[in-house]
Amino acid sequence: MDLNKLDKTNWKQFRFEEIASKISETVDPGKTNLEVYVGLEHLDPEDIHIRRKGTPADVSGGKLKCYPGDIIFGKRRAYQRKAAIVDFEGICSAHAFVFRHNPKVIDPKLFPFFLHSDQFMHRMVDISVGGLSPTINWGDLKHQEFLLPPREEQAKLAELLFAIDESIERERELLNRIEINYLALSKKIFMNNNTVPINNYAEVISGSYGSDSGEFKVKVIGVSNIKDEGKIDFNKFNERFFTKNEFDKYVLNDGDLVMVKSSGSSTSILSGRTSMFFKQDEEFIISNFAFRIRPKSEINCFQLFHSINSSRTQSFLKRLATGSTYPNLGVSDIQLLKLYLPNENETNSLNNLYSNKDIIKKKLSSSLDLLKSLINQVF
Repeated sequence: MDLNKLDKTNWKQFRFEEIASKISETVDPGKTNLEVYVGLEHLDPEDIHIRRKGTPADVSGGKLKCYPGDIIFGKRRAYQRKAAIVDFEGICSAHAFVFRHNPKVIDPKLFPFFLHSDQFMHRMVDISVGGLSPTINWGDLKHQEFLLPPREEQAKLAELLFAIDESIERERELLNRIEINYLALSKKIFMNNNTVPINNYAEVISGSYGSDSGEFKVKVIGVSNIKDEGKIDFNKFNERFFTKNEFDKYVLNDGDLVMVKSSGSSTSILSGRTSMFFKQDEEFIISNFAFRIRPKSEINCFQLFHSINSSRTQSFLKRLATGSTYPNLGVSDIQLLKLYLPNENETNSLNNLYSNKDIIKKKLSSSLDLLKSLINQVF
C-alpha cells in the first residue's frame, strides 16, 4: 500500500459522535471491587499503550468505568497527546474521556491511531477552553467532522500501522532486557569491590559562567545538554564570552566527563547525572551548573563513566546533594567519592551492553518517527 498515493475521493466526512460514543458510567472508587485505576499520569504522550496503573485505593471522588477495547483520552491539556487502549476492566480519571468506537464507521484497530493523528490532536487543542488547564467539552467535540476511508479500506491501513506498532513493542522489550542486564552487571561489579578516592583517577573542577571582558565566544554545555542516557545533546547551546585563562581552564577535551552539579530550574534533572564528551569540530566549555571530570592519562574514560553512573555511586551523590528545591553538589562533595574502576574485561562487558542499548534506542526512535509519519499520511 502506497500511502503517498492514497485516493481519498471516496472518503466520507463523519461527525465524531458518529465515529465514537462517550462512555459516562461512573464509579465510586471507595465502593468498587475493581482493581485497576488509570489516571492521566499513567498515560504516556503519543503512546497507544497503557504502561503503568494504579488502584482505586489511590484516589477518591467519582471516576469513569472503562472496559477492554475502550480508549482513555486525556481531555485536559490535550496538547499532551494522551490516548491509550484499555486492556482491563477498571476505572479512570474523570479528567479523561472514555471513547468506544462505532464498528460501523471505524475499524477498532485503526481508531487509536486516528486519535493520535495531527489532524485530530490539533483540532482538540483548538476546541479546548480554559487558561491554566484547557479542557475539551463533549458538546464541542461531538460535532467536529473528520474524513475517514471506507470501512473496507480501513482493515489494510490498520494492519500496516499495527505491524509497525508490534515491531516497536518488540524493540521496547529488547531494550528493557538490555537495560536490566546492564544494571545487574553494573551492580555485581560495583557493589562489593574495594574503592579509592576519585582524585586518584581524575581531576574535578566546577564550570564557569563566563566573563563580560572575555575575548572568546564559546558554546557552553549546560544542564539541559547532559542527557540521562550518558549522551550530550549538541542541538542547542548558549554562547558566552571567556577570557583566555578561563578558556584554557574550562575547555572540554576528548574523553572528559560532564556531571550535573545543580539542576538549575529543572526538577526533572538530577544532580550527579554524568555524560561523556567526545571531541567536536568546535570548542565547548562547561557551564557553572556542571563539573568537568578529566580522567588521568592512564585511566580509560569508560571505566570512570560506568563507575560514576553505577547505582552505588549515584545513590551516594543523591545523599550528598543539599537543597530541597534544587539539590546541589559542590566540588568538595565530589572529592568524597570513592570509586572502583572495572578491569578491562568488566569494562568491555559493560561497553557492549551500553552500545547495544544505544543501538536499540536509536532504532526505536526511528520506528516511532516512522509510525507517526504514516499516521499523518493516512489522516
